[in-house]
Amino acid sequence: MRSVMFDLDGTLADTSGDLLAAANVRFRSLGLGDLLGPGDAGTAVKGARAMLRLGFSRVPGFVWNEDTVDAEFPRFIEAYAADLDTHTFLYPGAMDAVEALKRDGYKVGICTNKPFRQAEDLMRSLGVRDAFGALLGSDSLPVRKPDPEHLRETVRRAGGHPDQTVLIGDTQTDRDTSRNAGVPSILVTFGPCGDDVHALKPEGTINHFDELHAEVSRLIG
Repeated sequence: MRSVMFDLDGTLADTSGDLLAAANVRFRSLGLGDLLGPGDAGTAVKGARAMLRLGFSRVPGFVWNEDTVDAEFPRFIEAYAADLDTHTFLYPGAMDAVEALKRDGYKVGICTNKPFRQAEDLMRSLGVRDAFGALLGSDSLPVRKPDPEHLRETVRRAGGHPDQTVLIGDTQTDRDTSRNAGVPSILVTFGPCGDDVHALKPEGTINHFDELHAEVSRLIG
């Protein structure tokens, strides 16, 4: 069964505003003030540790190392979980594209490196969780993207076949995941990484979700 698997952050939804806000909550708690802003959306999709490192690096004289980052990571998770949908929004046309794929018989699911509980809660808050046959987060399995088994198991749980799938994403991690799984990827140019995704040489790109169905059909029929 053909399937289309989606990354979440930066692909289905712009979550950068709430991710950056949660990082700033932690920085303020340390007396450092707000260290990240809208221009750091590209770092937000790389994860909590990337945001923490970037913020700490901007404070002259602040002594930090990876132990500091590790200590702040669970506190960031708590801050984000407490307010994960204030600024987040689905990209235009995302759910229309998902429903169109389902009508044509594709299985759909979400394969994200966001922790499962956060991803599940966010999708339910946005009112679209039930549109997807499966959702696996970073802690759903012993492995995570770019390990191909994370993608393959998401496909299986959605009712699809791992060899007849395409991954929709927006980062190097998504590109590596598809390559490791031996399946094509389509990267979006409207996420925080923008046109930089072309350098990753995915099998397809889209500038708007209106273009998704044609690209999926071209790649997996």
